[in-house]
Amino acid sequence: MHDPFEESLRDMLKSGASDHDDDACLHRVLKTANRQVGAGDLFALMGHWLGALMIALNSGSAHVAPVTRRDSNASTNSASTNKAD
Repeated sequence: MHDPFEESLRDMLKSGASDHDDDACLHRVLKTANRQVGAGDLFALMGHWLGALMIALNSGSAHVAPVTRRDSNASTNSASTNKAD
C-alpha cells in the first residue's frame, strides 16, 4: 500500500550529498515525523472532544425544555370563559 508519509520520510533520508552526517539526517527525519504524528494526534483529540461535547449536549437537551406551573385544564377553561357571546 502506498503511504505518502513513509515516502516523504524515505525521500528525506535519500536526499542530500554523500558527505552528509547520518545522525543529523536521522534527527531531522525523526523530528519531522514526530511533528506530523503529533499534529494528527491533536486533531484526533479535538475530534473526540467534539464528539463527547455533542453527546453531552444531546443528553442534556431534554432537561432544557420549558416547564410551566399552570394546569393545562385551567388555561383552556379560562380562555373559554373570557370569550364574549
